[in-house]
Amino acid sequence: MLTLSVRLQNDYCIAQFRAMAGPCEVLIDSANLQLARQLGVIAQQEATRIENKFSRYRNDNIIYHINHSEGSPVEVDSETADLLDYAALCYEISDGLFDITSGILRRAWYFDGSANIPSQQQIDELLEYIGWEKLTWQRPVITLQAGMEIDLGGIGKEYAVDCSAKLLRAATQTSCLINFGGDIAVTRPRQSGNSWSIGVANPTATQQPTSTGTFIQINQGAVATSGDTNRYLLKNGIRYSHILNPKTGWAVTGAPHSVTVTANTCTEAGILSTLALLHGANAEQFLKQQEVQYWCEW
Repeated sequence: MLTLSVRLQNDYCIAQFRAMAGPCEVLIDSANLQLARQLGVIAQQEATRIENKFSRYRNDNIIYHINHSEGSPVEVDSETADLLDYAALCYEISDGLFDITSGILRRAWYFDGSANIPSQQQIDELLEYIGWEKLTWQRPVITLQAGMEIDLGGIGKEYAVDCSAKLLRAATQTSCLINFGGDIAVTRPRQSGNSWSIGVANPTATQQPTSTGTFIQINQGAVATSGDTNRYLLKNGIRYSHILNPKTGWAVTGAPHSVTVTANTCTEAGILSTLALLHGANAEQFLKQQEVQYWCEW
């Protein structure tokens, strides 16, 4: 059963629910609680739909079917095909640093804050099954080698934010801010002309940190954050991020604890923040080359 709570805060409403293993909320630029509930339900249903369809934790969806195909071709629907096309593009433009076949590395890595680093042998055994170039994708048919898996977790939440934003733009002229676990999109400017204010903890050294942190003022567009603040390993003074390099199978070291990026869509912001972390100590150099607004926590 889906649970949704709605409340009035100052001059806007907040609709809150849980999906995709975390808290989700929609801020609605209106004091109308009935409208807020209606819009909250739209976002909640869309987030739940996408989670049910693409989560690797279920055994009744397209991802399960693909991952248990044992080398047989699988024909997918247009929405899944669009996401696979996007995954292929991300693989290409990142020179293989973003690879949806690398989720299988979770069998070796458990990011619980301990010092339990996997052995090279454990990683090598999994690398055999990693590599977008090892599968065949000819829309709408995907064929994985036996033992391989795909995992859309790296783009799923951001995609859900964008899909919800699209539905809310169609449903109302009222400005809405969709926030799914820190991945955010704003549908349109607020009627008052005021911006939505989004807090960012521990800004980059190029900014002047204050006790209240840094706030992004956003009228329209998206914000996404990637990081290892809560998921990491620590051994011999080395912090191992939960962001894994699919080429080596090893956790990224020397990267910022988190990267926040603004972009036109949440999906775009999410891939940029993830790729920045994959560049390790060169994260900020990568982001400067992309000419985007960003904040790094080191």
